[in-house]
Amino acid sequence: MSSFDWRSESAYDGVYRADTMEIAWEWLRRDGGYQEAYRGLTSAQRSSAVSADFRQQWGLSFRS
Repeated sequence: MSSFDWRSESAYDGVYRADTMEIAWEWLRRDGGYQEAYRGLTSAQRSSAVSADFRQQWGLSFRS
């Protein structure tokens, strides 16, 4: 079991310095549906650019 204490305020000190994209990524990477979809990708898809459909489905495309 993790030694992370979610009730401790000091465990979240980094959140105050995080920008919007960092928080969004932390949220997404913990999403069970995203984890399952990512595991469904082939290793070649993971190491190169994933499809536009995958990026759009999970909000991984950003306007510059």
